Amino acid sequence: MRSAGYQPAEPLNVWIVTDGRAGIEAQALGLAEAIARRAPISLTTKRVRIRTPYSWLPAGFVPAPKHALTIESDPIQPPWPDIFIGCGRASIPLAMGMREWSNGKSFVVQLQDPRVNPREFDVVIPPMHDGLEGQNVLPIVGACNRITAERLDRAVSEYKSANLEELPAPRFAILIGGKSKRQDISADRAREISHSLAAVQRETGGSLMATLSRRTSQAARMQFRTWLAPHCAVFYEDEGANPYPAILGVADHIFVTADSVNMATEAAATGKPVHIIAVDGQLGKLARFHQSLARRGCARPFNGKLETWSYPPLLETDRAAAAVLTAWAARTRAN
Repeated sequence: MRSAGYQPAEPLNVWIVTDGRAGIEAQALGLAEAIARRAPISLTTKRVRIRTPYSWLPAGFVPAPKHALTIESDPIQPPWPDIFIGCGRASIPLAMGMREWSNGKSFVVQLQDPRVNPREFDVVIPPMHDGLEGQNVLPIVGACNRITAERLDRAVSEYKSANLEELPAPRFAILIGGKSKRQDISADRAREISHSLAAVQRETGGSLMATLSRRTSQAARMQFRTWLAPHCAVFYEDEGANPYPAILGVADHIFVTADSVNMATEAAATGKPVHIIAVDGQLGKLARFHQSLARRGCARPFNGKLETWSYPPLLETDRAAAAVLTAWAARTRAN
């Protein structure tokens, strides 16, 4: 999809700058790809890390950030981008310096709450549940992501380990996270989750397709292997082709553990019923996120009873991309 109002004379030079962690980089890639659906771009991926002792400092107080990077980091040097998209702590000091280094050429977008004054950037796109506000702040529900109907269809056709479309329906994608700041999945809770999902399979005659996260503890993994895997048509840990986008593509329902904003947002982008599975610990701000999904009809808590409903896919990444291009175009015209 192209938007006639956002057509630059040449492809926009877009950088995404992160520390390379999959979940962080996926957010920046998702926004860049959504921009590319509206205007031609040339995309460059930069992976950076701040070296010690500078990494001990708050992100907004790293001096000479271009020189504070580890030797393995990608270089931050001209030619400067038209649009800089940063995500994660390591990108923040670089984003804060980009407008000065580029003499105002680079339009700087920072994802998540940078925990510094939003005026240091052109646009800040935090999760709505963080509560950040400001004239140049665009809160979104959840996080930017790469999920589109076209990408899911392609993932299904390219996944060769099994013919997922021939699995008995209804098909259930199960996205299992793990330890975060306030949440975790204990061995006991993993066993309880396994039993409740196995019951869904027995009652419906459908197919379970589960993926574990890098954050899933070994204790929880053992329980899922013992009690959930025998009931699954697909059970993925870390080996082989990752079926994650493919199982989202063929699923009729999606189960997501409550610890993950990224996975729940990606699930909601499909327009399929999202069932939130409780985990151990305190939800804190995540409770507001789940309420936002519920108000939009995307998700409901899973209490052991399978429900079916429909809603328009949550397309917050597209909304963010349109806003970024509008703001970029306005600044370009003003200059």
